[in-house]
Amino acid sequence: MGRAPARRTLESLRAASAKGHDCPLAARATQTVFGEGDPHARVVLVGEQPGNDEDLVGRPFVGPAGKLLDRALEQAGIDRGRVYVTNVVKHFKWEPRGKRRIHAKPNAAEIAACRPWLEAELATIKPEILVCLGATASKALLGPDFRLMKERGRILKTPWAPKLLATLHPSAVLRAEDKPGQERLYGFLLADLQLVARELSQ
Repeated sequence: MGRAPARRTLESLRAASAKGHDCPLAARATQTVFGEGDPHARVVLVGEQPGNDEDLVGRPFVGPAGKLLDRALEQAGIDRGRVYVTNVVKHFKWEPRGKRRIHAKPNAAEIAACRPWLEAELATIKPEILVCLGATASKALLGPDFRLMKERGRILKTPWAPKLLATLHPSAVLRAEDKPGQERLYGFLLADLQLVARELSQ
């Protein structure tokens, strides 16, 4: 995806990321999906990668998972307009299934190709709290041995933000086998975001 500019603003990073094609996923993606939100956000939420809807629209978290995230943020008392949302990987990785494009998990090389852009976003914003949504984002920043369901809901200190919290990706909630399962996983996500809201209020 090219090289990050020396003088970094979110606007310059977004423009530069759209020009290059170093990421191996770029050839099959419709476009680069960069992060968006408040450039002075106290909270940055990081997911895995854009999905089909995000790939087509060019914005992160606008599909079904994004709508669920919006609901959870609202219930937790966090204004989405005042946070920044992005992904570890900036292109949609997919496999064909009939006429549909089905999400495929990015591998280590694809994550590594996009990591400089995520780190540039975080260095530019300097958030107080970084929220990793899902195992891929958590492992990308905290290492391959990180266990999401064991460590979720704990406040950690990291080089990218004074406080980091890992929680479920909203798509994991949507993939639950039944309604009770969805409600259980949504409860985890909501509780973790409520913890973020409490940290913000301190």
